[in-house]
Amino acid sequence: MEKENLSHESVPPYPGPPLNYGSAAPPAVVYGGKQNYSTYNYMDLPIGIYQCLNVSYFSYFSNLFSSVPSPGVPASTVTHVVVTPGLRDVPGQTVCPHCNQTVVTNTEFTSGLLTWLICGGMALVGCFLCCCIPFCLDSCKDVEHRCPSCQNVVYMYKRI
Repeated sequence: MEKENLSHESVPPYPGPPLNYGSAAPPAVVYGGKQNYSTYNYMDLPIGIYQCLNVSYFSYFSNLFSSVPSPGVPASTVTHVVVTPGLRDVPGQTVCPHCNQTVVTNTEFTSGLLTWLICGGMALVGCFLCCCIPFCLDSCKDVEHRCPSCQNVVYMYKRI
């Protein structure tokens, strides 16, 4: 199988740049502080660009977005979200949402749902003397994280 010898004459010539290439852009007409792009002759654009451009939508959106906000309008506000790290049963470093200080929390163990469920389960089984043991174990209790500066509760770690 032989390759065909294609001559350069079979390829159509490059049409070249548009006729208005390198010239200045047409001036936009200004009415009431807004530029009016609807007076631009879109037929001067190359065919491919004109076909991709819907003139009515372009003139609507160009007038819509060409307005500049007045200087009296405040800028958009930024909201900072503080994500507490995985505070569990040990003190951890976090930002207190009440006093906005970076602190290492103080922990306090409190009886929670898991403590009472273990106590009730032991009582149902018949271990009445052992049902008070979960109240003595920190691993069965919930953990309350407090800010050392303002003493407010920062986070509550619940076992269940």
